[in-house]
Order: sequence, then C-alpha cells, then structure tokens
Amino acid sequence: MPPPAKPEGAPPPAAAPAKPEKAPPVAVEPPPSAKAAAAATGGMKAWLPAVVAIFAAPALTWVTAEYVLVPRLQKKLSLPAVAVAEAVAEAPVGKDGRPKEASTYEFTNVVVNLAGTMGTRYLKTSFHVVGDPKGSTDIKKVFEDNRTKLYDTTLNVLSSLTLADLEEAGAKNVIREKLVSAYNQALGKRVAEQVYFSDFVVQ
Repeated sequence: MPPPAKPEGAPPPAAAPAKPEKAPPVAVEPPPSAKAAAAATGGMKAWLPAVVAIFAAPALTWVTAEYVLVPRLQKKLSLPAVAVAEAVAEAPVGKDGRPKEASTYEFTNVVVNLAGTMGTRYLKTSFHVVGDPKGSTDIKKVFEDNRTKLYDTTLNVLSSLTLADLEEAGAKNVIREKLVSAYNQALGKRVAEQVYFSDFVVQ
C-alpha cells in the first residue's frame, strides 16, 4: 500500500538532536609528592648496581682469598718441607749413624771477561761443586785429579756469557746447569750434582 499522504500545512518533522561533541581528555598531573617519589625510586634503581658492587666486592675478595688462595699457598709452602724431609730420610748414612754429606770441590776467585764487551766487563766468582751424596765417587778427589781440565771447562762456560745473559731473570740457575753439564761431560760420567755460588760479582 502507498504511504498515507501528509496533510497540507502539517509542520515538518523535527530534526534529530545533534550529538554532543566529546571533550578532549585532560592530562592529570600527579601531585608533586608522587613525582618526587618516582624520581627517588628511579634514582635508587640507578645506584643499586654500584651499591651492590661496593659491598659485594670485599666479601667476594675475602672468600676467594680464604678458600682459594690461602690453601694453595699453604700447599706450595709445605711441599719443600716434605721434599727436604724425604731427602734426609733417603740420604745415605755414614759409619757414625749420621747422614752422609756430599763431597764438594771449591773454585775460588775465578775471573773471566764477558763475551761481547771487548774486555771492559768481567765476572768474578767463587762457588762449590757438590757431588751426589748417594754416589760412591769422591768429587773432591776427582776434581783435584782433573783440576786443569775442569778449570779450563769453567773458564769456557763463564767466558761465553754476555752481559745480557747475566741480566736475565734466573741467570744464576742457568749458569749452574751449564757448569754441572760441562763438568759431567768432561769427566765422562755423572759426578757433579749442583753448584752453589759464594761470590758473584759483575764489573
């Protein structure tokens, strides 16, 4: 059916009311006390690692020293004492019941020019050569019988040293090994065991 006709002179239909516009959101600022609290919290978080490091570092150092370094140091210090005790226990005993001492031979006032110094620098030294206490060879007698050969061997070893050799760390230990090896090679058998310096001057 067709819609009924509107009577003439009827007022026009009322327009739909306009929707009110939404007001923009207003930013609400926190009170000053809240801002200060937030800043303090942020500041504490920033300093927290530094505070932990300051207090934790000494504690960690103490734990490391107490339970790691000190036990290792004590272990190292106890090893030489144990080695000496074992060496004394294994040392041969003389007729009087006392440990037999190794025989020695002394080189005194040995003077040599150092290599590469054109005779301007020299080494003056005195030392004892010690034999093996377990061996039956009397090193003093062997060295006296071969004094000329062994003195020449000593001069060859010492005069081959340079000033740089003597300035290196552990130079004396290297010289000891060279002398012991040279003596045993010259004698054709192992007689010398160690060298102990009583005088060592470089001029």
